[in-house]
Amino acid sequence: MSTTNLTQHRLRAGMVGMGMIFDETYRPLFEQLHAEGLYRRDFGFVEVELAAVASRTGSRAERYKKQAAGRIADFASFAGRDAVGQLLAHGVDVVCVATPDDRHFEAARSALEAGKHVLVEKPSVLSLDELDTLQALADKHQRLAKVVYHKLADPDHKKLRTHVLEGNLQHVNNGYCSLLEPKSISGTQFAEWITGRNPGTYVACHYIKLIDFTFGPNWRLSRVHCTGQRGLVGPANGPTWDSVQLQTVYTYPDGREAAFDIHTSWVTPDNFPGSVEQEVQFRFDNGVWNAHQRKRGVELTIEGRSPGEFKITPNHHYNGTFIEPWGQRSQRGYGIEILRRFFEEVAYVEFGGPEKERARRLEEMNALSYNDVRADRNTVAIVQAMEAILKHHAAGRPGGMVEVNSAAGGLVLWLPGEREPTVLYAGRV
Repeated sequence: MSTTNLTQHRLRAGMVGMGMIFDETYRPLFEQLHAEGLYRRDFGFVEVELAAVASRTGSRAERYKKQAAGRIADFASFAGRDAVGQLLAHGVDVVCVATPDDRHFEAARSALEAGKHVLVEKPSVLSLDELDTLQALADKHQRLAKVVYHKLADPDHKKLRTHVLEGNLQHVNNGYCSLLEPKSISGTQFAEWITGRNPGTYVACHYIKLIDFTFGPNWRLSRVHCTGQRGLVGPANGPTWDSVQLQTVYTYPDGREAAFDIHTSWVTPDNFPGSVEQEVQFRFDNGVWNAHQRKRGVELTIEGRSPGEFKITPNHHYNGTFIEPWGQRSQRGYGIEILRRFFEEVAYVEFGGPEKERARRLEEMNALSYNDVRADRNTVAIVQAMEAILKHHAAGRPGGMVEVNSAAGGLVLWLPGEREPTVLYAGRV
């Protein structure tokens, strides 16, 4: 069907952050949308344009603009302290935030206050107070506020949830998740912002969300425990963590508990075969689910080029570049598909029917528990609890435990040897 016969709409996108995540996922998506547009029968044809970007120095943006000439619109680039404000004033409709995790909140809040739809990388924010603010602003301005958890679109994880929903796997009892990244991640790629941070917040949130989304909602989050190791990325007595071991405990209505251990690290040797080593195991009343990224795919070695330029165990499901059988070059995978879905949701809200029915369409998209901030409460609660426990550990008070929705508050931190707890969040999680 020729697009000349379709009613055309436009979404102008702003991008905050131009690092690795932009290059791997947002860049190929914007280039695809620039070439092809976005079409679905319920909202028609929509032009999606990368209209503006905001970054700290602007150097990557200018370099990309030159490299991508003809593949992307001539976007505006703003840098410096007021870059986000300038981007918002440029007239964008949608803002994507892919900055380091401790910078998500300010950019997302500013965008929602300006009446823009927002997509923010995981974890959405680092505290429930911040999450409450984003949700209130989204409600006030009647805009979408969404979070990227691309692992929910991994084919293996989708199949796991399908088995759970169809009753093939029944009543998860416990589980183990591990994600190990190479030293180059913490030592070079993220060195500019890594001080005081930890790999648990950075990637454990993927599995926190996977567990909460796949096996909920007929249970309640009860407790959070956490410890970790230091000494490689930063000083052994400092606030920067090499690896983190997190445990979350949920309670079913009948009192049975389910415990999940999530181990993360960003100090694995760079020449380890699995550049990003990922595995999960979940144990049910009637079965076991095991998944391992390296054991499901391809092994590749090219002399002098592996594991640096080419990963020995690439994950082509997440993101891969291909020459299709018909000769076309493409880049696809669930890391890109999950972003495309967000633009479909925005297009559905804005262009999917009469204006008088927009509120209904917005409510329909707000109800999507895989990415809406309203469904992110348990994930953010666990991240906030983990960060608080690690902060006290770094200050010489290890062994903390956070209770969830106890008589004292929504998030309550207990430290060994202290008779009174610290309330991290007073409201209900």
